[in-house]
Amino acid sequence: MKFATLKNGTRDGQLVVVNRQLSQCVAIPQIAPTLQALLDNWDALIEKVRVVSDELNAGKRSDAQKFDQSHCHSPLPRAYQWADGSAYVNHVELVRKARGAEMPPSFWTDPLIYQGGSDTFLAPRDPIVMASEDYGIDMESEITVVTSDVPMGVSAEQAAKHIRLIMLVNDVSLRGLIPAELAKGFGFFQSKPSSAFSPVAVTPDELGDAWRDGKLHLPLLTYRNDELMGKPNAGVDMTFNFPTLIAHAAKTRPLGAGCIIGSGTVSNRDPEGGPGKPVSEGGLGYSCIAEVRTVETILQGQAKSPFLRFGERVRIEMHDADGQSIFGTIDQVVKAYNPA
Repeated sequence: MKFATLKNGTRDGQLVVVNRQLSQCVAIPQIAPTLQALLDNWDALIEKVRVVSDELNAGKRSDAQKFDQSHCHSPLPRAYQWADGSAYVNHVELVRKARGAEMPPSFWTDPLIYQGGSDTFLAPRDPIVMASEDYGIDMESEITVVTSDVPMGVSAEQAAKHIRLIMLVNDVSLRGLIPAELAKGFGFFQSKPSSAFSPVAVTPDELGDAWRDGKLHLPLLTYRNDELMGKPNAGVDMTFNFPTLIAHAAKTRPLGAGCIIGSGTVSNRDPEGGPGKPVSEGGLGYSCIAEVRTVETILQGQAKSPFLRFGERVRIEMHDADGQSIFGTIDQVVKAYNPA
């Protein structure tokens, strides 16, 4: 099943069921007016929703309407929790290597995770609005899952049963602000502004064999100004799968239905042993500019690629084996903030 939330003038929007081609949708207010309402009562409502989804995909819904991604909000316009991990340790290792720092061995066995802001998500076509280019504006292309209620102390094996939905995310990061914040020893805040999620959230069964071992085994496509910047496979080099990340997050507290857990920047190792090649040189490229700059520093002694500037465009998408967009497209332009 596939879900989206349409903008309707309210904070939480209107939940719709979307067909597999992302061409039609049906509102289901009689079952659940919002995605959070569905997540809160998933076991009681999901079979009713499945009937609607099956009818929609079979072309049997007279109330179907055209699905327009430009009308979408985030599937969850706001969430009770957004916790982002760093499951692709290759990314962490590269960044630390560029600044000459050794990586603690525990990074390979104990997941990194931080709690982000979840009260004001960006819609997938909303601009990235910032006051200054000096902030070091960067995209981070990631996979996320949405959970049901997760008990405290859950095992990874048990956690897998609590994954309800999968989405993509652009975890916007301000690289110019991160060092000073982390130096305080209290984590991210100003350097992690509102994130943008894909127009569509999908159930794991919708992904077929691409969803296995708690990972999504498909290339994640990132474009900067219409140029393909990265196409790493999200199921490769993921040191910690999603059940492991969920269990880590729930070690000392339960997680509420609608909790979003992110993978961190998707990053693949270079099969030849180097730090990674750009797509233009036959490599898989990168899911964030920081990693581009890291590789430049390692190979050339200094970073050359600038972070995002006003007017630049970012697109993030994933296709199935037939080339069909699975989640729709995150498509954002960077704009200058004007308080007036």
